[in-house]
Amino acid sequence: MQAALNEIAKQTGKKPAVIYTLARPTQLDLMMVTPEGETIYAPVRAVGREQLLKTANQFTNSIRDPRLVNTRAYLPASQQLYQWLIAPLRPQLDAQGIETLVFVLDSGLRTVPLSALHDGQRFLIERFNLALVPSMSLTDRRYRNIQRAKILAMGASEFKDQSPLPAVPIELDQITKDLGGGTEFLNADFTIPNLQRQHRQGIYQIIHLATHAQFQPGSPENSYIVFTDGRLNLLQLRNLRLYRPETELLTLSACRTAVGDLDAELGFAGLSVQLGVKSVVASLWYVSDEGTLALMTGFYNQLNTAPIKAEALRQAQLAMLRGDITVKGNELRTIRGAIPLPPALAVGDRSLSHPYFWAAFTIVGSPW
Repeated sequence: MQAALNEIAKQTGKKPAVIYTLARPTQLDLMMVTPEGETIYAPVRAVGREQLLKTANQFTNSIRDPRLVNTRAYLPASQQLYQWLIAPLRPQLDAQGIETLVFVLDSGLRTVPLSALHDGQRFLIERFNLALVPSMSLTDRRYRNIQRAKILAMGASEFKDQSPLPAVPIELDQITKDLGGGTEFLNADFTIPNLQRQHRQGIYQIIHLATHAQFQPGSPENSYIVFTDGRLNLLQLRNLRLYRPETELLTLSACRTAVGDLDAELGFAGLSVQLGVKSVVASLWYVSDEGTLALMTGFYNQLNTAPIKAEALRQAQLAMLRGDITVKGNELRTIRGAIPLPPALAVGDRSLSHPYFWAAFTIVGSPW
C-alpha cells in the first residue's frame, strides 16, 4: 500500500495517509500508513469503546439538528473526538506534510462528520482533504484527472410520497454548465431505463442523482435511491453495472441516511463498493435545499481546478464555512455570482457557515 500512496502523491501533488481505527472495550487503537516510513501505531488508553461511541453520537446528533444551527452545541464533543482520533497522529501528519486523510473506521464511527472535528482553533477540513473507505483493498487507487469531465445530471423535484426538492432544477442546470458540460434529465425523464441508456453511451465520467435516498438497517436491499418510476435498492443499482463503462464519480445529492444505526452505516460506508463506482459523494443526513444547492454548485466548480475530488469537496465546504457562499433574500450568493432561488427557498438572509450545512457531505471511496 505504501508504494501506491507514494505513486498517488507523485501524480496528484497531495500526500495521503490512511488511518485505521479499532475501538476496543478499554482503549482505542489508531494505525496510520503514509507514503514513507514505518506504519505508525498509537494506542489511546484514555477511552473505551462505549465512551467513544457515546461521544460520537452526541457530536453527530448535535451537529445535524437544524434547531441548533445558531449554536455551537456540537463543539465539546467535536473537540473531544479530535483529541482521541486525530491528535495522537498529528505530529507525524505535520512532519510528513500529509494533505489527504483516508479513514477506515470501526463500526459506530462510519457516519461521524469527520470534517467538523475541531482542534480548538479550526475544523479538520481547514487542514486536510478527507475520505471514507470500507477497505483499502477494495478501493480503486488509480488516479485519473476529471477536470473537464462530462456530467450526466438526473433528478426529481416532485415525488408521489416524499417531500418535494424545489432546488433540484436549479442544481441540475448549474452543474451541467460546469466542467466539460453535460446533459440533464428532470422528473419524468428521471427513470431507471433512461439512466441505463445514457450511461451505456460511455461519454459521462460523472453521474449526479439529485433525489431522495435512504440507508436502512440490515442488508443492501433495505437501502434505496428514489427514481420517478420507482425505488432502486443498492443491490439492484449495482446490477446496472455503472462500472462498465467506468464511472469516476457518482454524486447522491439530497440523500438521507439512518445515522447512528450500525447496520445502516455499513451500507453507507460500503457505498462505492456496492455501486461498483470509484468515488461517491453523499450526505450523512438530510441537508436543507439551499445548503445542498450551495455545496453542489461549489463542488462542481472546484472540480475544474482541484487535483483530486476530495480537494474540490473541501474547497466547497470551506467556501460555505467562510461565508463566501450565502443566501441573500431570494438569491444564493456565490463567488461566481448570484443564483436566483425559487419562492419556496426564498428564506431571507441566511448564513451557511454552520457545519450542519456543509459537514454532512463526504466522499465514500477513492478521494482521487
